[in-house]
Amino acid sequence: MRKFASLLFIALGIWISTGCSSPKEPKFKVVFDSSKEVSGKKFAISDITPGLPGNWDEFNYVVIEFRITTAQRFHIGFTTDYGYNELRVMSYVPNGWNKLAIPLRFYKELPDANIDLAATYNQPRYTGWINLGGKRGPLHGVDSIGVRMHAPIGNPEIEIRSIALSVEDPGDEYLETVPSVDQFGQWNLGDFEGKVHSLEQLQQEWAAEEKEDYSTEKFNYSRYGGYLQKQVGATGFFRTELIDGRWWFVDPDGYLFLSVGVDCVAPGRGGNAKDVDKRRNMYGELPPQEFPGSQPARPNAGGRPQQRNDYNFGYWNLQRRYGDDFREKANEMVIHRMDKWGINTIGNWSSAEVIGMDRKAFMVSMRTAGVERGLMGLADVYAPDFREKLDEALGASVSRYKDNPWLIGYFVGNEPAWLEQEARLCDIILNGEDKPIKSALTKFLANGDSPERRKEFIFETFRIFLKAVKETQMKHDPNHLNLGIRFGNISHMDEELLEICKESFDVLSFNCYDLYPDWGMMDRALKITGLPMIIGEYHFGTVDRGMAQSLWQVDSQEERGVAYRYYTEMGYAHPGLIGTAYFQWGDQDLTGRRNDGENYNCGLVDVTDRPYPHQVKAMVETAKRLYEVHSGTAQPYSTKPVRARGHHQIPNLWNQ
Repeated sequence: MRKFASLLFIALGIWISTGCSSPKEPKFKVVFDSSKEVSGKKFAISDITPGLPGNWDEFNYVVIEFRITTAQRFHIGFTTDYGYNELRVMSYVPNGWNKLAIPLRFYKELPDANIDLAATYNQPRYTGWINLGGKRGPLHGVDSIGVRMHAPIGNPEIEIRSIALSVEDPGDEYLETVPSVDQFGQWNLGDFEGKVHSLEQLQQEWAAEEKEDYSTEKFNYSRYGGYLQKQVGATGFFRTELIDGRWWFVDPDGYLFLSVGVDCVAPGRGGNAKDVDKRRNMYGELPPQEFPGSQPARPNAGGRPQQRNDYNFGYWNLQRRYGDDFREKANEMVIHRMDKWGINTIGNWSSAEVIGMDRKAFMVSMRTAGVERGLMGLADVYAPDFREKLDEALGASVSRYKDNPWLIGYFVGNEPAWLEQEARLCDIILNGEDKPIKSALTKFLANGDSPERRKEFIFETFRIFLKAVKETQMKHDPNHLNLGIRFGNISHMDEELLEICKESFDVLSFNCYDLYPDWGMMDRALKITGLPMIIGEYHFGTVDRGMAQSLWQVDSQEERGVAYRYYTEMGYAHPGLIGTAYFQWGDQDLTGRRNDGENYNCGLVDVTDRPYPHQVKAMVETAKRLYEVHSGTAQPYSTKPVRARGHHQIPNLWNQ
């Protein structure tokens, strides 16, 4: 078969599984070799399902039945007349047979315009989720399917038993009878170290945690989490200051402060089971629906109540631990753990109840106006009522915190999807419905249309938005910092865009999923903006618990702790970094969070409300020495994780 027959890559030093070491083994099986950086295999589609056409224009879905032994992300692609076209896939049911229907537009078209990067590129299904990427184009001359994996953990295997095409969405289906999720919200199709097998075991471990003795003196924190080692001028609110060539936050009492934070701080986070009616056999015993987080009944079109289909294992486990009044006790345990682990900041998207205790410094996102999904996170600042709506929305969201000394500051937004997509955004605006921003762009391009002019328009629109936000924030709350937009990447950000940020931000924030924050990137940003920096998200995960391995993977739970220490201390050794927020407090939902399907093993705490011991021990050790590391009097932790890999790093296995 053409193309398929050309897959001889021994010269590249890349192993390709034969998958046929025994006649008894399944014919369409790949054993991913963990000793290789990339491992995979291609199969002729006609061998798996004879008779499928090579031109897929008339179909909207490709439906694959497969079983994989890991939750680790893998790539499914097809060889076409135009090259090799693939997507990343994560399975919710490792070790179980399932049917996954993938919309073919994911292979053929650019993603729909959405507000941020996760909403743009992550696409939920019911037996797994899909991350868009790679080459896109017509699905003509399709003759083979390829499966590959980057840095496989534990020699996992995948079997494929059928491939089909469909015009209508046939749905996804878990094809086994044994539930894939147990009564505690854990992965039920495999075992792992630390797995809970009984309520009695859980109760014993909870009791042991509550008896742990600890001291907070090792962190030398002030009441707001600043360092008692040095005090400068106090203003009653958080601010920033450059001292001896190094940037710091200064807490309300004047103590130097580094924001050692965690995002999504909330008890019970990560235990949601959504759309249960569409996931046959996946759940065994379900939690009661009266817990917070369960979806309330809503009337359907005929006015009759619909059955609720969302459940929350996380809250059920908290109720098992603390009783019916678990909310207050669970919130208190959050503060207790933060004290014990040296975490001094509640990061973005956290529980309003925990924030409202006024026991830890916190950061929140302000609510703005005009930002639309169809504008990839940009705002229509040309709408005649933009300023009025901004004043109303932002005033309502920040006024409540105006006099609160525990608030560090506000984020303006998160990972706008238009960055480095300015020309495409202009096309979307021009081809979209009539609105003020379309009229403004049309008028602007009448004097010349080029990629540079399009970028100029988007940048100027962004500048207008940020200035309006800053002015409105100062009107309603002049006491707190503007922490900027948590950009998805600043490595190649235009200098002009960084200058725009300088005009309105007090701190430059960005999310940085990497082995460690690149100093060259931070040096450049600091030189252009003169602003201190916050890393709004980073994390490390693995696959032993049936969840996907996070945006940066390591091979074990122990290595998660090693990776955390290396990343965090290398970051704070830079003179411009004054804050980090680990993403996130609890693991993501085992069967995918609602908006985009992510199910990462990235938490400090699992669904059964037990900490990951290696992770939190690493956080304690790092917190004890961050003042000295940032002051330049101690060297950062230098041990790297044995094998850490990012989701974006996969080399080509096949010539595309």
